[in-house]
Amino acid sequence: MNKPAAELNKLWRWIPSLYFSQGIPYVIVMTMSVIMYKKMGVSNSDIALYTSWLYLPFVIKPLWSPFVDMFKTKRQWIIALELLIGVLFALVALTIPMPNYFQLTLAGFWLLAFSAATHDISSDGFYMLALEQHQQAAFVGIRSMFFRMSMITGQGALVYLAGSLTDMTGKPAFAWSIVFFVLSAMFISLFIYHKLVLPRPDSDRPRGEPGHAVKTFFSIFAKFLQKKNVGLTLCFLLLYRFGESQLVKMAPPFLLDSMDKGGLGLSTQSVGVVYGTIGMLALTVGGLLSGYLVSRHGLKRWLWPMALAINVPHLAYVYLAFAQPDNIFVVATAVAIEQLGYGFGFTAFIMYMIMVADGEHKTAHYAICTGFMALGMMLPGMFSGWIQAQLGYAHFFVWICIAAIPSLGITALIRVDPDFGRKKNEP
Repeated sequence: MNKPAAELNKLWRWIPSLYFSQGIPYVIVMTMSVIMYKKMGVSNSDIALYTSWLYLPFVIKPLWSPFVDMFKTKRQWIIALELLIGVLFALVALTIPMPNYFQLTLAGFWLLAFSAATHDISSDGFYMLALEQHQQAAFVGIRSMFFRMSMITGQGALVYLAGSLTDMTGKPAFAWSIVFFVLSAMFISLFIYHKLVLPRPDSDRPRGEPGHAVKTFFSIFAKFLQKKNVGLTLCFLLLYRFGESQLVKMAPPFLLDSMDKGGLGLSTQSVGVVYGTIGMLALTVGGLLSGYLVSRHGLKRWLWPMALAINVPHLAYVYLAFAQPDNIFVVATAVAIEQLGYGFGFTAFIMYMIMVADGEHKTAHYAICTGFMALGMMLPGMFSGWIQAQLGYAHFFVWICIAAIPSLGITALIRVDPDFGRKKNEP
């Protein structure tokens, strides 16, 4: 095997599994929790409000990202956190059957969210340290694909398992507990695997001076705020997914609610297949295609097609809400179209954050970017349940389409290096 092929093979050994492990706790906390609470009788307003608060650790993770930079290597952080997340999944499993499960599981999800946010910092930093820029662009579709595969697992296969176990036993709490024990075993296995296969790049070392932690902390933030056009950057991070941030909270309840409530009346298993599997596969295809195109032509050429792709397909939910089709293939097609567009459009977001973060403290600066990204998901998502309750599902999805205006407006204002993301030997 020649040297380039051998290097490529080494990257395939850890990038897919690393981003699969990054995605699992995120999708469990943000999406599976919504489905679980819906099936256990919690209202849409409470679901949207309380699960949106779970974005907070992802919003404020920049506050401790400099310390991840200063203490230990990214590899050490990744391995330790995967073990911790495995333990936390087991603790959530134990609390689900308890009478006050809502408060206890929310506490467990909070701990998982903080652990997952720190794992994100470490994983994204490790990715940028271990790969050249053109490799980062080439693998952005792959990392997105396996991040989405984790979503297929979390909101597809495991939701289907929970629905099947509920039908078999008549005990929803028991069914969801089994699912979380499965997750715990999965993460213990990932901990062992990554301890064995993650490389040890020379660039993965503590940065800054631990003895001057406070000084280094403020220095890192100051350098981020000194970046060119930082105000536009922050607006882009907050607004690019303005519509999607609201849709993602109400899509599963819409699919599950009965037709007399404006929903589609799907079973838990059907939601696992349609939204969690078919939708995620479409999203994965969109991410792979967009990653390939950016690596060939650069981000600038594809920025506008991606911005349109993440917003225009929201019309699919407008159709579903007004027509309320009972044909599962029609529903699956509409969901797949919306997810394909989301997958294609989200790559622009990732690559823009990588571009902004580039520099001496890229791990911490990328974490700052993703913190603002999470804030852009958290704030609109918190009120999406209330908006849906006021408008009903059909007019709520019309509102989601109108919410594309700020997204497209800020996309028109940002500036991107024409060569950023493009492989050096591409024309």
